[in-house]
Amino acid sequence: MSDTSRIPVDKIVTSGVFRLDGGEFDVDNNVWLVGNERTAIVVDAAHDFEGIARALGDRELMAIVCTHAHNDHINAAVQLADLTDAPILAHPDDTPLWNMVYPDREPDAPLLHGERLQAGDVELQVLHTPGHAPGAVSLYAPGAGVVFTGDTLFQGGPGATGRSYSDYPTILASIRDQLLVLPGDTVVHPGHGPSTTIDAEAANIRELLADAAGGEEPGG
Repeated sequence: MSDTSRIPVDKIVTSGVFRLDGGEFDVDNNVWLVGNERTAIVVDAAHDFEGIARALGDRELMAIVCTHAHNDHINAAVQLADLTDAPILAHPDDTPLWNMVYPDREPDAPLLHGERLQAGDVELQVLHTPGHAPGAVSLYAPGAGVVFTGDTLFQGGPGATGRSYSDYPTILASIRDQLLVLPGDTVVHPGHGPSTTIDAEAANIRELLADAAGGEEPGG
C-alpha cells in the first residue's frame, strides 16, 4: 500500500474474483482514494472493505463512487458504506449489473454526465463513457491533471467488450469523444494495472478507430 498521507490521490490494490456470464477470473483491482487530509472519496470499492477503511485512516469518507457496476468494482461498496455512513454513487444505466450483486439494495444517488463531485480539495467531473458497461463513467480532475477511467481505458488500449452489456464501437466512441479531448499530459488512472497518459494511448486508439471505420474487428 502506498503512503496515504500524500494528497490528493492515493491507491491501494485489492484482490478477488470477477464474475460474469458464468465465468470467474482472479483479478487485482485499483482502489483510488481522492481528497485531502480531512475528507476523501473512494473510487471503486473492490473486494476488501476493511483494507480500504484502513487506508482512509481518520479521513471522513464523503462518497463511494462506482466507475461501473461489475462485481469486482462494487463488491466491497455496501459494507464500506455501512461502516462509514457514506453514500454509494453509480450511473443508473448499470442497474442490471448492480442488481446481480445487490438485488435488495440500490445505490444512494445517481452519477450523471456533467455532474461535479468534490473530493477534499479536488473537483471531479463525471464523464459518461459507456462501452465496457452501459453505465461506465470516468472521473476527470482538471486541477490535479488526472482522470479515473475504471475499465474504459488502460495502458495499452480500451477495456474488454466481449461480455454481456458491453459494446466495442461504443467504448471506442466514448474514448474518442470524452477522453482523447483531454490534455495529452492528463494521467490516466485505470481500474486495473499501471497508470498511463492520454498522449501515450492516443495513437493506438486512433488506429483502432480507423480500423473500426474500415470494418475490422478487434483481435483477441
